Amino acid sequence: MRSFDSAFLLPKMVVLYYDLVRVGILQVRRDLLREASIIAVVAISLFILVRYCWLIWKERIKPALAMWVFFSIAVGGSLITYLSAGDYSLLDNILNTSDLVMVVTVSVFIFIFGDRSSRFNRFDLGCLIAVLAILAFWIISQHHVVSHVSIQVILVIAYFPVISRIWKSNENTESFAAWIGLFLNPCISLLSSKGVLATIYALRAIISTSLLLALMVRAELKQRNDRKSEPAI
Repeated sequence: MRSFDSAFLLPKMVVLYYDLVRVGILQVRRDLLREASIIAVVAISLFILVRYCWLIWKERIKPALAMWVFFSIAVGGSLITYLSAGDYSLLDNILNTSDLVMVVTVSVFIFIFGDRSSRFNRFDLGCLIAVLAILAFWIISQHHVVSHVSIQVILVIAYFPVISRIWKSNENTESFAAWIGLFLNPCISLLSSKGVLATIYALRAIISTSLLLALMVRAELKQRNDRKSEPAI
């Protein structure tokens, strides 16, 4: 009887052991994928940050301090509402975390080494007031999801001047390297992000940057066609 029980239990134990090993391997793979995603996002963000600050230092670009202050407040509001919505850490939404470090650092860099004379125009001021109103609403109501999504809408609207400028321009004045990095970052971050709000933040960034890249390609093709159509001298 004991030998029969042993013979009956042995296959079950083997199957159970196999299942445990398989689950363990899958978990290790998930952990490694998550770590690789976090490292990649941080590395790309660091590359973009260093390059952007270098361009400011060399006075090749003169970004408006007012708009970067707006981005700092909006991105910071996104992260605060995300962290408040659940038991999340900064690494659980590494894209939002790295974005906040980047925009705040750029703002400080512009203030120290760049052009501080810029002021909020009507559009910038409208975006800033909207974000501050959303944050005030969040403080009072503690509606994390509504507040977070609302900030993403304002961040999309904030792209409108850049979109309009590229659409009307006969040439591309934006850096493909920077915008490709800004497109890849949210795509990679989806492998490590946790929670619906982190996914919404990444998808908002993917949609915005992909639209800008498409318009940049359009401007490049338009510029090449214009050159070809010019009469030879």
